[in-house]
Amino acid sequence: MSFPQVLDVLPGTPAQRAGIAAGDELVSINGVIPNDVIEYQQLVDDIDPILAMLRDGESFEAIVTKGEGTPLGLRLGSSIFDRVQTCDNHCEFCFIYQLPPGLRKSLYLKDDDYRLSFLYGNFTTLTRFTELDLSRVVEEKLGPLYVSIHATDPTVRAEMLRNRRGATSLRWLDALLDNNIVVHGQVVLCPGVNNGAVLERTLAETITRFPGLATLGIVPLGLSKYNTEPNLRVHTRQEAVDDLEIIHFWQGRALDALGRRVFQASDELYVQAGIEVPPANHYEAYAQHENGIGMVRTFYDEIEILESGSPTTGPIATGEWRSMPAAPAEGYRAVRHVAPDPRGGTGPVVIVTGRYGKAVIEPVKDRLEHLADRTIRIMEIPNSFFGGNTGVAGLMVGQDIINEFTSDSERVGTYVIPDVALSGDMFIDDVPLSAVINAARAPVVVAPATASGLLGAVR
Repeated sequence: MSFPQVLDVLPGTPAQRAGIAAGDELVSINGVIPNDVIEYQQLVDDIDPILAMLRDGESFEAIVTKGEGTPLGLRLGSSIFDRVQTCDNHCEFCFIYQLPPGLRKSLYLKDDDYRLSFLYGNFTTLTRFTELDLSRVVEEKLGPLYVSIHATDPTVRAEMLRNRRGATSLRWLDALLDNNIVVHGQVVLCPGVNNGAVLERTLAETITRFPGLATLGIVPLGLSKYNTEPNLRVHTRQEAVDDLEIIHFWQGRALDALGRRVFQASDELYVQAGIEVPPANHYEAYAQHENGIGMVRTFYDEIEILESGSPTTGPIATGEWRSMPAAPAEGYRAVRHVAPDPRGGTGPVVIVTGRYGKAVIEPVKDRLEHLADRTIRIMEIPNSFFGGNTGVAGLMVGQDIINEFTSDSERVGTYVIPDVALSGDMFIDDVPLSAVINAARAPVVVAPATASGLLGAVR
């Protein structure tokens, strides 16, 4: 077990007064060695905790004077202190298997850790879940959790996960729901594998077997050019239409039986089908917004609110990590970089996005122009890096953006890049934001991927 390192100490806090400094390592709190930031948070909430620390290999004791529940003031370098529970499934649709070689190591880590599900909203299959895990989740009420279901047919699920435990691990979902743990589910929809009749069975059995499930998101699989699975393919438009028809039917059945629609299709499936996304009440308070479900509707509704002159608020991020200030989010949940607002030129504002983003923004471009009092141009970035059907803005890479900037000969005042394409200051292909800024012939703004964030950059 490695000890978590202190990233920084907030000024004027009990931790600073106790002499703790950035670079120190946390060993224990009141004699207890915490395994993760959840346990850490519970321990430091006590009155006057005593922390055993290491500094340059030397032990020392920090006696902290603070009230119960008063923030300690430390930010640690990791959220899991013992070992992340890795995934032992070999799902044919897993996007990690479709990454090119040579990217940073963290992108290839497959986790199946319920703690990361609680903290960040990561999905777990429960195939490595244990009685001990269940005991802790129930005792500490670690919810909501996010569970990959994919199919309720045990044979189909085991085949999709390529793990025989996939046929039985949904028993843990029963146990979680029986103990009133809030759980959101997910189905990655693979044409010819778990769509159509299999999807219909999954939705029907969810109502009867898992009536306590808060929501079930249905998202189409993403395929890159590095995919080596011959059975995988993207939806045809008609298949997307047919699967949405199934989802809409069972939404109605769930509403009648449970008082909730439960089932939610991803925005991408609606774009593939060429069907308008449903109204806000279909999204159960946008519980799976960060899973690409309801983003289009919130974007459009936010424009209407802005047109009325009212302030807007966005959906809350999935996962509970925002209530755990002691450790930063990691991987694709990491904090996004937002570039300072530069003084752009007088030319059009160029919104940089992927294929699906263009399909969403184009129908409301004139309304955005009216709100911002600026001319807008949409620049679609072809995803040459991943290829396949990867058209979401979150998978845009730095080199593809540089290539488009280099060949762009039209007038431009400012380029606007959505923050979802970045983790910190880095694109997924390890190209830094600075390289993209240097390649641009106009100022670059990184803006939140919301209507108000976009308009703030455009204005």
